[in-house]
Amino acid sequence: MTDNLILLHPAQESPVTVLGVYQFVKDKLPNLKIVPKKEQSVTELQITSQNTTVRGSTIIRYLARRVPEAKLYGSSLDDAFATSEVDQWVDYAREHLGDVKAALAVPCSDLNNFLQLRTLLAGYHITIADLAIWGALKQNTNWSNFFNSAEKDFPHLVRWFKYLEATPQLSALNGKETSKDSTSSSNATGSQGNFLKLDLPNAKEGAVVTRFPPEPSGFLHIGHAKAATLNNYYATYFKGRIIIRFDDTNPSKEKVEYIENILKDLETLNIRSTDGKVTYTSDYFPDLLKIAEQLIKEGKAYVDTTSKDEIKDQRGKGIESKCRNQSVEENLRLWNEMIQGTEEGIKCVLRAKIDMQEANKVLRDPALARCNDTPHHRTGTKYKVYPLYDFACPIVDSIEGVTHALRSSEYHDRNPLYYWVVDAAKLRRPFIQDFSRLNFGFTLLSKRKLQWFVDKGYVSGWDDPRFPTIQGLLRRGLTVEALTQFILAQGPSKNLNLMEIEKLWAVNRAIIDPIVPRYTAIDNSKKVILTLSNGPATPTYKSILRHKKNPSLGEKIVTFTNKIYIEGADAALIKDGEEVTLMDWGNAIIEKVHKTGENVVSLEGRLHLEGSVKSTEKKLTWLPTIEDLIKTSLIEYGHLITKKKLEDEDLLEDFVNHNSKTEIDAIGDANLRSLKKGDRLQLERRGYFIVEEPYLNSQKPMVLIMIPDGHTTKAASILTTKPKEETNDKNKKKETK
Repeated sequence: MTDNLILLHPAQESPVTVLGVYQFVKDKLPNLKIVPKKEQSVTELQITSQNTTVRGSTIIRYLARRVPEAKLYGSSLDDAFATSEVDQWVDYAREHLGDVKAALAVPCSDLNNFLQLRTLLAGYHITIADLAIWGALKQNTNWSNFFNSAEKDFPHLVRWFKYLEATPQLSALNGKETSKDSTSSSNATGSQGNFLKLDLPNAKEGAVVTRFPPEPSGFLHIGHAKAATLNNYYATYFKGRIIIRFDDTNPSKEKVEYIENILKDLETLNIRSTDGKVTYTSDYFPDLLKIAEQLIKEGKAYVDTTSKDEIKDQRGKGIESKCRNQSVEENLRLWNEMIQGTEEGIKCVLRAKIDMQEANKVLRDPALARCNDTPHHRTGTKYKVYPLYDFACPIVDSIEGVTHALRSSEYHDRNPLYYWVVDAAKLRRPFIQDFSRLNFGFTLLSKRKLQWFVDKGYVSGWDDPRFPTIQGLLRRGLTVEALTQFILAQGPSKNLNLMEIEKLWAVNRAIIDPIVPRYTAIDNSKKVILTLSNGPATPTYKSILRHKKNPSLGEKIVTFTNKIYIEGADAALIKDGEEVTLMDWGNAIIEKVHKTGENVVSLEGRLHLEGSVKSTEKKLTWLPTIEDLIKTSLIEYGHLITKKKLEDEDLLEDFVNHNSKTEIDAIGDANLRSLKKGDRLQLERRGYFIVEEPYLNSQKPMVLIMIPDGHTTKAASILTTKPKEETNDKNKKKETK
């Protein structure tokens, strides 16, 4: 197909926008050329192909569809909602900013508010949504003066605009094209600013190779997600490659189950090896053992027969091992015993010969390889000795062509060892860049401690909604978009902070609030009947929006009856003669509150639909007294531990929160039966939820898990009952102590 782009004078679409989009697709459309101005013969923008022409805003949509790999319409053209979200912003640009003299205060205020917790307008890739707004602002005659004074009043909009301007594509369009080296994007600011300022020495477009090397000893958690996302971002940003490699060097902890779930999680995060292949450190065992033997022959490594505890003590005190200066021949003999896995060999450890007086204790003759007789998930019993991470990782990085190894700062003291290994092996040096690991209060990220919770039966598994694993977080209602935005906002900062995990959930709330439908559920055990004397004698029905501010979510049916259920907690606060608002219906006057002792057992009242909803203090959720209501179990999870930050000397057993799960039986409106597993929703006045188990029949309740909303206090009328007792016997015993 031959495409010809004719760029002339503005028509429906800003020429700047088309040129901006063109920068993102031109490499994939070599036949698409800009016609020089002197050759222009019509006064509009258009693309012609086989005697067919598209004009105006259709041009950028066409270009986005022609090059789907550019993701200018989101991650997938098959995602109807994502592409519609992009279209919505393209339409907004034309409707509100199409006039080059349009006033900017109102649309810029809208954009600034929308971008407060977002990096980009739609999803987490630059799309034509961003480029349409960017181009319209650039084209506006008021923008230059407006922009100069906008940073104070519209900081999020300015941050977003600077980020776009700093991309190589738009920098080139502005005549400021820079090579993607350590100085590129240095003027970008905002939530991704520090991330874009990352110094990557010798980073050249098309030549950067990063890697993500998880150990298959558990599921991925949010800390791993940061490492994977940053490595993937930079590989994509520099049009390079990312390698997914399993660091499978410890058969005692590794399982095929973990490999399968890690790959599943990476697919969820939209992270894949550039060439589609997955590698394993075990692929390189022959190379690693050969290099180890060579280090022994060159006097750079020795085999130590000292016990593990004694080695630890000597390294702490800077005392040399008795084996340090034994002959190369003796080291090779012992190395062969290790290779064979003999009784003598399994007691040995291969150590690097560096400096036992080094201030950085990591360099005090660290271990490089140990024996392990556990069968390996890929190689079985072929090997008896296995390289340790500090030895294997730098060598395999170099062999696989990794140019930049981005890893968390917990490894910072081990960086000199990484370089020592590649130098000793006479291999090319990759460059290491540290970034701070994620640390959250009341949250465990140690796989060893998470495994402890699994083994003790305190959780249902690695995907438990209380776990910080990818699967646990998603099961609790976190969106991939929120996770990615949060990680990119943190960037590669090296500052170690104990963050509140509520910040992550606040980002999630901002994403889901505009797009999840609203429903109603009431605590079944505490519901109270309100009889309305002038209510409909027979049920009546009305169709209303599922989300008052988002008509695209469609409508739901509300049933009106003269007897309705309200929350017991609400009923307890109502006084005789008080006027209240019944949500989605209107006002009612409560004429009589019936009590038994202090408990409200029923109420009588009448509708007062002409009353003003603004005048009432109480806005009540309610349900009709019909058989069609849905049995619903509402679950809220809390923290697994009771201490914000565990210290090294703390015993995990002493800080287990045995009341981390709250569950109530509820009744929900009939519209809930249409929801599927994984659907997100809001229950009015309760909060956001995700469907764990959808409606199947009237006997089995559907299960909804509450999604944290970023607030530390609960919303009105949510889960107010005490937690049910855990069924685990261990928990019961502990709770009686």
